[in-house]
Amino acid sequence: MNVNALIGTHDVLFLVLDSLRFDVATQARIPNLRKLLPGGQWELRHAPGNFTYASHQAFFAGFLPTPARPGPHPRLFSTRFEGSQTTTDDTCVFDSKDLVSGFAQRGYRTVCIGGVGFFNPGNALGQVLPGYFQESHWSVETGVTARDSTRAQVELATRVLGSAGKQRVFLFINVSALHQPNCHYLEGASVDSVRTHAAALEYVDAQLPPLFEALRARGPALCLVGSDHGTAYGEDGFHGHRHNHPVVTNVPWAEFVL
Repeated sequence: MNVNALIGTHDVLFLVLDSLRFDVATQARIPNLRKLLPGGQWELRHAPGNFTYASHQAFFAGFLPTPARPGPHPRLFSTRFEGSQTTTDDTCVFDSKDLVSGFAQRGYRTVCIGGVGFFNPGNALGQVLPGYFQESHWSVETGVTARDSTRAQVELATRVLGSAGKQRVFLFINVSALHQPNCHYLEGASVDSVRTHAAALEYVDAQLPPLFEALRARGPALCLVGSDHGTAYGEDGFHGHRHNHPVVTNVPWAEFVL
């Protein structure tokens, strides 16, 4: 994809389905996302980090999940630095220290809608990632404990897009619903599991159509949709993330233009 041909004329949506595993993503009932995925399928990629903070710092420096096959793999975005072997003529290169400020330099309104605790500005660490953006939002209603967090995030996103006028928007959303706790998405469940993880993804899929409708209403948009890392539910004795079990490092990814 020649991203240079899109930046400046297209909105950019970066939708991170926090903690989503590749195997669950490929098996879950997600009719709304499935219609948008190239060929109706996720691409298998390797996460640049094994937990939210590490992966997002890599994302905002231009290191998106890497295709899970031999490379090299040219990057969509990069900050300018000497010696990069994955920057090509099609790569959008920013003369900035991070992608977010690079978009701002190109005239974009940069907006973060946070989800998991690393976006909670009530603590100092939670201010780091949102601090890249001109505008950031987080509330209990968009956080990991809220049963209807994705609906709240999408409603906020549509208001942001509706208020942007003709200015192009770089919209980043960290979807919190898949992160633990997610047992409340499966009736009768009291503990998190692969099944509740899948139920959370199906809930998220049902909430997304208004977001994509709002993007279409504004005109063309480049969409980056995927996961920052997976999470383990007892495989080989592993639980959670911040380790390198394959269910953590293997993530789903998709790039498409609306």
